Amino acid sequence: MPVIDHLFSIGIVRKAIWKLWYPFVTRRLQKKEVLFLNYAFEPEIPQGLPLTPEDETNRASIQLYHHVATQEDIRGKRVLEISCGHGGGASYLTRTLQPAQYTGLDLNPTGIKFCLKRHQVPGLNFVQGDAENLSFADNSFDAVINVEASHCYPHFPQFLREVARVLKPGGHFLYTDFRFKDGISEWEKDLAAAPLKMLKQRVINADVLRGMDANSQRSLQLITENLPKFMHTLGRDFAGVQGSRIYTALQNGQLSYRSYCFTKA
Repeated sequence: MPVIDHLFSIGIVRKAIWKLWYPFVTRRLQKKEVLFLNYAFEPEIPQGLPLTPEDETNRASIQLYHHVATQEDIRGKRVLEISCGHGGGASYLTRTLQPAQYTGLDLNPTGIKFCLKRHQVPGLNFVQGDAENLSFADNSFDAVINVEASHCYPHFPQFLREVARVLKPGGHFLYTDFRFKDGISEWEKDLAAAPLKMLKQRVINADVLRGMDANSQRSLQLITENLPKFMHTLGRDFAGVQGSRIYTALQNGQLSYRSYCFTKA
């Protein structure tokens, strides 16, 4: 079984592994201005998003965030992003979509320290916390965003219950992630059982593959220069570079990448 497949299949152990992996990645990459840890999105017809020169480097990753977050209007809203990584998406969305307040939460304390130092944006704040045990009151947020992180959670239905709990009635859950073929049925079952109503669903495999193509060269260089050689295979899967197991699984249909929009009744 490929290493990355195995990591996704071992329940609680998965969380312990990620609690070690993500701080390690942050320590290795924080001086390299790696602001996004997600894959990417490149539509067949280019979006033509107007980006600053600083943001242009991360266009493909930004486009994934833009695709997910613009399924509903978050202007003037109170927004929570669960598993915000290195905060690049949180910064971009706060600066361009103008929510009233945007909170980025992540389990990785090293990543949160990086975010607080790197992203000084009015209305944006970061906190350390657990996706399955959110430290917010009921009905606190107008929107919850989750980008390519829920496959790391050992208790996915509990995460969905927490999302519904902190959302205000009429609020929206803006979500994207992937599952391998043998986990899709359970994923769909859990989403259908959640106390949320699905408004939109889209399979975005082709868009993500094009985004991976756009990012592959830079990602491969970062892996080669910043990870020990014995971790290069895992690093290539984590980054989704061309020819990696993740890339190939997405290409041949063994993995499904989807975006969703839910609302809370």
